[in-house]
Amino acid sequence: MPRFAANLSMMFTEWSFLDRFAAAADAGFAAVEYLFPYDHEPDEVGRALARAGLSQALFNLPPGNWAAGERGMAAFPARSEELAAAVESALPYARATDCRTLHLMAGIADRADERAASAYRTAVARTAERLADAGITLVLEPINMRDMPGYFLNDFGYAAALIGELGLPNLALQFDIYHRQILHGDVVMGLREMMPIIGHVQIAGVPDRHEPDTGELSFLYVTEELDRLGYDGFIGCEYRPRAGTLEGLGWFAPYRAEAR
Repeated sequence: MPRFAANLSMMFTEWSFLDRFAAAADAGFAAVEYLFPYDHEPDEVGRALARAGLSQALFNLPPGNWAAGERGMAAFPARSEELAAAVESALPYARATDCRTLHLMAGIADRADERAASAYRTAVARTAERLADAGITLVLEPINMRDMPGYFLNDFGYAAALIGELGLPNLALQFDIYHRQILHGDVVMGLREMMPIIGHVQIAGVPDRHEPDTGELSFLYVTEELDRLGYDGFIGCEYRPRAGTLEGLGWFAPYRAEAR
């Protein structure tokens, strides 16, 4: 049976951030994820999570200046020290929420630029090694160029090859089904091929990024395939509700945990 994590950056936005935890639990979710918790103190986030009785599935390491359009620092040679400091700043949040999976964003850079590629490889290795000391898995997520033009990591094969090349036990792939379909299609074959290196899965309807049972993919077939493949992690619901979070949760009824 799939286990779903509500993405609190996209879902439950009718509530303030710290109130979204309780709202997700009341809706029947057992876990949450989000992009960034850094507008709040680690203990505040940890308390909201604990009060709601939820597990923390994932969050992102700091991406640089998000408001200014930055989408990560890892592919920039001159920002290695800034990235290392950002990783340290994320660790109190991981401890406060007992989060064991963090995502490193690459940045807006040209993958054909050898300096960017070298910087990214080095940043991934150093970040994974630092997180290993804390018992945390680092995940890499390819993102489609329609949603994030110019994003460095826009190819699942490239990500898989890098993970295999580095061979670090706490380095894994974040397989976002929405991004995979837009970038390459062939979602189920991709899952079958890459399951040994997958550390987290996310889902949304394609092409509009609404509820996962909408659009061109068969939600049931894909989630049943994840079960067949033995995936036992959370599936992050990183989608934008079409007409309100609660109004769009019909798809979730068979998976709903008993409300608190």
